[in-house]
Amino acid sequence: MSRVCEICKRGPQSGNNVSHSERKTRRKWHMNLQSVKAQVPGRRKKIKVCTRCLKSGKVLKAV
Repeated sequence: MSRVCEICKRGPQSGNNVSHSERKTRRKWHMNLQSVKAQVPGRRKKIKVCTRCLKSGKVLKAV
């Protein structure tokens, strides 16, 4: 599975690790994804959502 939020479509970002001596190596920052049972139009579905979307209320959690 890809590490992408199903609501906002944000995915991993890339950049550099920078050491004390300024040497640079590539690295990735991954989203803080949570598996949530959400109310999708018509039914309940298990989706992967980032915590930013959960906190902002973009996802209606199924009870």
